[in-house]
Order: sequence, then structure tokens, then C-alpha cells
Amino acid sequence: MMGIAPRSTQHLGTRIFTSPGRDTTAVVEPEFSATESALLKRYFTNLDRPVFAMRNLPEVVKGALFSRYSRTEKSLRRVLLDEFINEPDSGFDRLAGSPSVDDDMVAVRRAEEFYERVLVGYGDDSVAELAGAHVAVEQASTLAAKALEDSRIGISPLEKSTRYVRFDRPGPDGRYLYHRGPELAHPDYARAADSLFATYSAMVEPATQAIRERFPQEEGEADRGWKAATRAKALDLLRGLLPAGTLTNLGLFGNGRAFEYLITKMAGHELPECQALATDIHRELSLVIPSFVRRALDDRYGRPTADRMARIRKRMEALTASPRAGELVRGGETEPSVRLIEYDPEAERKVVAAALFPYSNQTFDEQPADVAAILDSLLADRANRRQRAPRALEHAGYTFEIVANFAAYRDLHRHRMLTQDRQHLGTALGFDLPPGLADLGLQDGFARAIEGAAEAHATLVRVLGPALAQYVVPLAFHVRWYFRVNLREVYHLCELRTTPQGHPDYRWIAQEMFRRVAEVHPRLAGYARFVDLGPGDELERRKSERRIDAKLNALDHRVR
Repeated sequence: MMGIAPRSTQHLGTRIFTSPGRDTTAVVEPEFSATESALLKRYFTNLDRPVFAMRNLPEVVKGALFSRYSRTEKSLRRVLLDEFINEPDSGFDRLAGSPSVDDDMVAVRRAEEFYERVLVGYGDDSVAELAGAHVAVEQASTLAAKALEDSRIGISPLEKSTRYVRFDRPGPDGRYLYHRGPELAHPDYARAADSLFATYSAMVEPATQAIRERFPQEEGEADRGWKAATRAKALDLLRGLLPAGTLTNLGLFGNGRAFEYLITKMAGHELPECQALATDIHRELSLVIPSFVRRALDDRYGRPTADRMARIRKRMEALTASPRAGELVRGGETEPSVRLIEYDPEAERKVVAAALFPYSNQTFDEQPADVAAILDSLLADRANRRQRAPRALEHAGYTFEIVANFAAYRDLHRHRMLTQDRQHLGTALGFDLPPGLADLGLQDGFARAIEGAAEAHATLVRVLGPALAQYVVPLAFHVRWYFRVNLREVYHLCELRTTPQGHPDYRWIAQEMFRRVAEVHPRLAGYARFVDLGPGDELERRKSERRIDAKLNALDHRVR
């Protein structure tokens, strides 16, 4: 009888040899030699387990590595070792190896040709989603920040908060921090913006003191938490004074494909500030993920796409019967509202069909329809809002038209599982005067500053046009936008944004959205038990700050 050779099985960090007829492992041989392990351990969280993370690698290397990985039988760690670390042409040592006298950015450029060949030979557009980068964008206007955050997929933004940070701190030149681009060189703009900031600045301390008198520190309440909660309340009341040109800071994390499109979209934006940001972001990302943003502004793809976006915008403007929102004269003030303008009458049937589909051998439209039993099994035992509603709820869709102040829009705009767009920010729809201001005796000064900005806006619309005139409009003014949203996101948005510590403006919008859904689909809405339709906390951040203090105390005790 012919003998059978031992079978070799590749198993991640080890090579296992087994003998026929035996259950025990004959030989276990490490995949990497001691020298190889010493080289690799800097770049991976482990060398012998099937799940691991990469570290200490530039993004261009990660992208090229994954690109090659998709076309080989080798393990990822072996690919890095054989085809990058030990490949003389890769420039890997200067780029990601031991510290070099060369500047990192010089190393990136030197290695770029090698990694470009890898990406061209083994990758496609989807590989760009495996390399990411962090970008900080500072001193950008609130309008520009909204444009950057408008990219819903592949970009994760985090912006400076109007609730926790004062915005009246002057810059190095002693001036208030708002966008002052050459396109806005009009005296009425600077005059109105300065007045808004001066009013904001003058009111912060009186408002904070009055709130602290109204909500004195309670027994056992930490000084830090009480001061933070009362200051947040004051800044919440006054944020409507800030003009849309107010400078903010934001951080963006995203993958290469998302950044490529973001840059192109910003290049086609109607605001010169956004166009300049496209160039700035492209320049910086070209230093860390150059292969993935190469086409963002090139003459073959990026620039033509940006130009086309601008042409479409102009064609749509020409075809619109009414003027742009920012061009309207004041006098048609509109109360805040949340209108459900479209929904699916077949939503329940579609949700239950989608819920059963993975567990059935029937077609989608043949699923049984015991709606009550199915919904109960699907949703009845949710214990808290962090137990996400299942994907089946995405089959119920709703379109809302909302009128509310721009500050509330700014908060809700961050939600990504929806489709949304807004009209130009203007003054025609009126503004909100926070009710708490009257109690503090600050209502009149607030209103005067807002009215002054409205007058400046009217002038800027005539001189600069409605797009640029947006910069002077305070966040208290109403804007109209729409949300196209599925029920799963309704659960998430409304359960999150109705918590008692939320800002009253966006709490009200989320509550109204949920009420509209409950009117047309009461059974589907009935399982969203963590939507809070009651009044908010008077001092919204007090409970949250107490929880933070408790966690800080626990950490202090743990350290000791």
C-alpha cells in the first residue's frame, strides 16, 4: 500500500503538520522566525491570533497592504513582511520603519511611486475605503462646517460645541472670530457681526449669574458639575445670537473614497470659503493618503465633476419659479413646525415581511401577516435605547418638512441614516426668542441685536447675493429643511434627541416628528418606549454632570 505523506495546514501564526490516522498534532512550527517576529511586532497587536489590529503604519501603507492582501493567499502579516518590509523598492524603512533622519513627508513622496504601482495592480476604488485619515479644520465658519458635515457616508465629524464653549474669545488680533473673507468686504457685515458678538459677550456672565441664583448648588452636588450645568444653560440661551459666519473647529475622520468625494463636492460649492477648504484639505491629505485623493481635483475627474455641480445648481436656480429663500423680504414669519408630508400606508406589512424574510423560504410578498405577534417578538423586549431597532424597520419611510431655528438644524443635521437638504438661511421666516431670556431680563437686548443683523442681511442680499448674505444671519433665525427618514432612524433620532438633558429646541422637533409617526402608524411607534414626550429638565445638564462627577470620583478611587 502506498504511503501517504504528512499534510501541511497553514494556520495563521503557526504551521501545523498532522499525520494520517492520528488526532494529535505532530509538529507546531511558528509562522515567523524570531528575526521576522521582531520586525513585525511593531506593526501588529499580535502575531499568533486570527484577529489583530495594525499600528504604527502610515495610511498609504495600510491601503496598499489591503489592496495586495485581496489578491493573495498569504496572510496579511506575511504580505507586509515579504512585499513591503523586505522589498528594497518600497521605501518602507524610511516611511514606517525605525525613525529616520528624513522628514516623514519626504519619505511619503519617495515611496509614493511604489505604492501607486501596488494600488493600480491589485486594487480598485473600494480599496480607498480601507485607508483613513484624521483631519482638523480650524477657523472655519459654521456655514462651511455644515457643508463639510453634509457628507453622510464614510466621514465622521466632531464639531466645537455651542453648549460647552464660549464663542466670544477674541483672536490674536483682538477681533471677534467670524469669517472675514474678501468676498464679504462690506461694512454692514462687519458692523452687524460685531454687534451680535458684543451682545453675546455682554450677556454671558449676567445670564450665568442669574441662572446660578435661580438654580443654587444643592447639597452633595460637586462644584464642577454645578458650574458646568449652569454655564451650559446660559450658553444654550444665547447661542441664537451667533451669526452663521462664526468660526468653529471640527475634526473629521474618514476613508479615502469619502474624502475624495468630499473634496470634489466642496470644490463645486457656491461659497468661496468652501472652495478654498477643498484645496486646503486636498493638500494636507495628499501628504498622508495621496493615492486615494489624487483624483479629487484632477483635470480628468475631479475638476469636471465640481464644475458640473456648479452648472446643475445654476440650472436649478433658473428653473425654480420662486426666488431663493434668502432673497425673500421679511414679513412672512413662520412659526416652527414639523409636517409629515409623505409616508407609506403599507409600512406595517413591509416591516413584518422584512422581519420574517431571513428565517423563511418564501418570497418577500408571501410572508404571513400576523402583524401584532411579529412586531411583539421583534421589539417588545427592548430594555433601553442602546438596543437598536432591527433593520426591518428601514422598510417604513417618512418625509418631514421642518421649520425651526438654524441652531436646532445644526444639531440634527449630524444624523446620517436619512436624506436631508435645506433652503438658504435667511431672515424671512422669523426668529426664536428663547423664553428663558425674559425671566433673566435679557430679552430686549437680544432682540435688538437680532433685528440689526436682519437689516444688514437685507443689504447684503442686494449687494452680495443670498448665498454670501447667509454669513450674517444669527442662528436664532428659522430655516426650512426636509428629512427623508426610515423608521429605524426615527427610533434612534427620537429616542436620543428627546432625552431631558437635550436642548429644548431640538427636543421639540424630535417629539413632533415622533407624534406625526404615531398618528399614522401607532402600532409601529408604540414600541419606541424610550422616546420622552414629557417636559425637559429646567437645568438640562444637571443630571448628566452629576453622572460625570460620579464617574470621575470612581476613577479617582480606582487610581488610589
